[in-house]
Amino acid sequence: MSLLTHEADQFEGFRGRLEAIAYRLLGSAGDAEDAVQEAFLRWHAADRERIEVPEAWLTKVLTNLCLNQLTSARVRRETYVGQWLPEPVLAGDPMLGPADTAEQRESVSLAVLMLMERLSPNERVVYVLREAFGYGHREIAEILEIGEANCQQIYRRAKRHLATDRARTEIGAVAARKVVEGFLAAALSGDTEPLVRLLADDAVGVADGGAKVPARRSPVLGALGIARYLRGLFRPSAHKRAMVGGGSAAVHAVVVNGGPAALVTAGEQVVGVLSLEMAAEGVQAVNIHVNPDKLERIARRWAAEGPHRPVVALW
Repeated sequence: MSLLTHEADQFEGFRGRLEAIAYRLLGSAGDAEDAVQEAFLRWHAADRERIEVPEAWLTKVLTNLCLNQLTSARVRRETYVGQWLPEPVLAGDPMLGPADTAEQRESVSLAVLMLMERLSPNERVVYVLREAFGYGHREIAEILEIGEANCQQIYRRAKRHLATDRARTEIGAVAARKVVEGFLAAALSGDTEPLVRLLADDAVGVADGGAKVPARRSPVLGALGIARYLRGLFRPSAHKRAMVGGGSAAVHAVVVNGGPAALVTAGEQVVGVLSLEMAAEGVQAVNIHVNPDKLERIARRWAAEGPHRPVVALW
């Protein structure tokens, strides 16, 4: 069935919301884009005259596509080389979706996206649609084709799985830059003590290279261990200069998924993102994203927003 202009425009009006739902469900911007494109193809092929509420129809189609992907993603992650991290997304990207409430902002933080890996596919759908997008239990139950009481039970179970006694610290763009500048100054000082003071005692460091880029394959535990690891990571070497084409790398202060982060570029290319999870005790987690497959969307947006002023040049 051919797609009329107003029908194509109607879908585009929903695209941002659909991508935001899919990203929270899948933890991958690339997979979210693919799921939304598949939903568009099904919209194109459908008898649209029989669709009474397009947004509800598209949400149901997208949710089912994501449920299928979540099942296969679990299998893929069992064979994933090294540590897996959710894909980072720059502040201002519509894929982050609504950010009016603390719950909406929390649901797209890297910490919560990682915790949501513990949930069953249905638990993740119920939590995301309820917590981040304000869907009622009746609406969600209709999407999943389950009873409303069952939906409420799944939601309570998901909330228990995601409960943590550590309060997340929200931070704005100006404060994030100060955090990143201070963190980089400590990391580049050549001494572990300044970094140790910024890190929580039980901090965790995770690097995701996806077998595409060399990265540590096990977590780094504790403030001292992370400080030593980062000191070596930022130490200049001929090998690191060769990795960036013989030139220098620049580090920029950004906000990623609501938290402070350092974005590393080599020339015009984004080669890594180091995101910091803040808590009252200090930096609770250091997540290092270097898998190029997970930097594609952030690189496109970074290029579109340029030019940028770096905090520091490396090597």
